Amino acid sequence: MSEWLLLLLPVAAASGWVAAKRSAERFAPEKAPSSDPRAAYFRGLNLLLNEQPDKAIDVFIRLLEVDSDTVETHLALGNLFRRRGEVDRAIRIHQNLIARPTLTREQRAEALLELGQDYMRAGLFDRAESLFNELVEMGQFQEQALRNLKTIYQQEKDWDQCLAVSGQLEARTGESLGNERAHYCCELAERARAAKETSTALSYLRQAQASDPDCIRATILQADMAVARGDLRAGMRDYKRVADQDPACMAEVLPKLSECYRRLGEREEWMAFLSDILNVSASGPAAALALCDAIGEREGPQAAATFLTEQLRGHPSLEGLARLISLHSLDGTREPEIFAILRELVAHLLAKRPTYQCQRCGFGAKTLHWQCPGCRTWGSIRPAADIPCDLR
Repeated sequence: MSEWLLLLLPVAAASGWVAAKRSAERFAPEKAPSSDPRAAYFRGLNLLLNEQPDKAIDVFIRLLEVDSDTVETHLALGNLFRRRGEVDRAIRIHQNLIARPTLTREQRAEALLELGQDYMRAGLFDRAESLFNELVEMGQFQEQALRNLKTIYQQEKDWDQCLAVSGQLEARTGESLGNERAHYCCELAERARAAKETSTALSYLRQAQASDPDCIRATILQADMAVARGDLRAGMRDYKRVADQDPACMAEVLPKLSECYRRLGEREEWMAFLSDILNVSASGPAAALALCDAIGEREGPQAAATFLTEQLRGHPSLEGLARLISLHSLDGTREPEIFAILRELVAHLLAKRPTYQCQRCGFGAKTLHWQCPGCRTWGSIRPAADIPCDLR
């Protein structure tokens, strides 16, 4: 109750003052008003004190005659309710405002923008879309309307509309949205691929790479499609491009590359490739672990453990430690109880640590998201850095 008082008492006071002032100006001394606005003001305050905020709000809204001096008060009140999650009240205020014929073109446009945002918050995307499109056609608040439309189309997964709106935004603001457009094209490519429309999918991937030549997602999709149609060399070439685009993302493609080399029977070439990226790129522990596996297959677990021990001295990582413990556990001369405890401890540390992390907002995840669920940024999630993790 005290929170409502803090929020609405200033509005109530302003309402009473404005209403009383307008009543005094409108009526001559010899002509008494038909109703006393001060009485209505105190009636609304009494309703508020008696924990009837809905009725109190109705009284205060009626007290505020909509004109050039009070439009901002209505907008602020509606915005307040929307921020508090009381969307129904915000909608009622903004609808009441738009219905008034005294609004200027600019005031009506601002009220439409606020009402559209109310509808978005309520999940009424079709109504919000209609209002934002109206604003674009009016030439009012176009940038805000287009950004809201982009958000709506992303929620609805209408990627064609996302592309169209992004183009309008770029033309209006000069802002580069190549990264987002590339991901929209990738979404369309994945949809076409699922429908077995290979040529359409490849066309979208070309559009994605034209929008953002560094789009890792487009590179991986193109490689996946090449491997699926049996062109292992083309797929390997594209997978290797990821090392140039972002070495940290090589962890996503190394298992796929390993399979390509295995199918071609090129084990030595695979080990040579891993040695190269291990020395020249910041690929994290993924390359070292892949090379460890390859050494283990060729020379046995002891050789793999020796290699991994040297790697961990220069580049410590939890994943590497977990693999080293597993390798030592294979040796019968070791004490299995000790390694079982160590393996359990490191597994617990790894389970608490996110595998991926957004470079913008810090959102952590166990699986790769191309759009961050936290800040909704495209392409910002990368493999998490291997940092210490406590047991709390």
